Amino acid sequence: MTKHIIVDGSNIATEGRSVPSLAQLHEAVTAFIKEYPTAKITVVVDATFGHRIAKKEVAEFNKAIEHNELVAPPAGAIGRGDAFILAIAEKAKATVLSNDSFQEFHGKYKWLFDEGRLIGGKPVPHVGWVFVGRVPARGETSRKAVRTGKVVVKDHSPSPEARKPMPVPKTPPPGAREKMINPVMPYLGFVEKHPVGSTVHAVVDGFAANGMTVKIGDISGYVPIRNMSAPPPRSARERFQMGDEMDLVIVSYTPSRRSVDLAVPGVVEVKKPAPAKKAPAKKAAPAKKAPAKKAAPAPKKPEPAKKAPAKKAAPAKKAAPALKKPEPAKKAPAKKAAPAKKAPARKT
Repeated sequence: MTKHIIVDGSNIATEGRSVPSLAQLHEAVTAFIKEYPTAKITVVVDATFGHRIAKKEVAEFNKAIEHNELVAPPAGAIGRGDAFILAIAEKAKATVLSNDSFQEFHGKYKWLFDEGRLIGGKPVPHVGWVFVGRVPARGETSRKAVRTGKVVVKDHSPSPEARKPMPVPKTPPPGAREKMINPVMPYLGFVEKHPVGSTVHAVVDGFAANGMTVKIGDISGYVPIRNMSAPPPRSARERFQMGDEMDLVIVSYTPSRRSVDLAVPGVVEVKKPAPAKKAPAKKAAPAKKAPAKKAAPAPKKPEPAKKAPAKKAAPAKKAAPALKKPEPAKKAPAKKAAPAKKAPARKT
């Protein structure tokens, strides 16, 4: 092993995890320095490292970058910074601390197979980090890189099988129905009396791979490792034993499984639900007085009927003058004329 070590920070921080942890990387580097106190250490992380760690670690990561405690490759580096790591190691003739085999670079950096140029490391329960020399694993990518003598770019295009539609399962997968942790009635009563953020007294009841189970009276709860301390311990047995009694804070409830997640006080920031605000009682609007109806004005006395002006009597028509009496017929000289009958007078 050389005196200069290039740490593949992204690889070591993700060992045994799905996302990188700055705390785990710090723990591994500290353990390596204790084991090799005279070695020079250069920690390299990829360009996406700061976006994949926990939010609470971002501020510490930015400070480490500013003080050159961590080195990030330039944008667009091949292989998530692997090319940058190997270029530094070749120039400094340094050893690489990584669990990666760098198969796409086997044709260019043949010194990876030299003894002492590659070291691996893993955290071992109850022991801590253990570091050993290793040889890169070979595969199809490695053989292609050695054959061409160039860096092989991995093909990430999906295979023909992956392009096919997903088959519809005829039966539900095993474990599809979640096992209920607590009986329904005791669970509902517990939830009603203990809101999120309240403190309860619990007794350690058992241990699991990523935490421990506790008893709170008749209710079972679970404390994940990440809720035990910061940074979290390697296992729950490091901090607790069967039968230990302690006060824990309720972090969340999962009604679908009737489970209770808890944490050691002060480790997890629990936001207590805000109490429901009582709606202020609306003041009854004062009853509007109906406007007094104005008394209908007294009916006016009917005006005396105006007497129609008396029509002047039409002037009496003058009576037509009486017809003159016909003159008596003259007597014929020979015969005596019969006496003429008097004509009746006409009425006017």
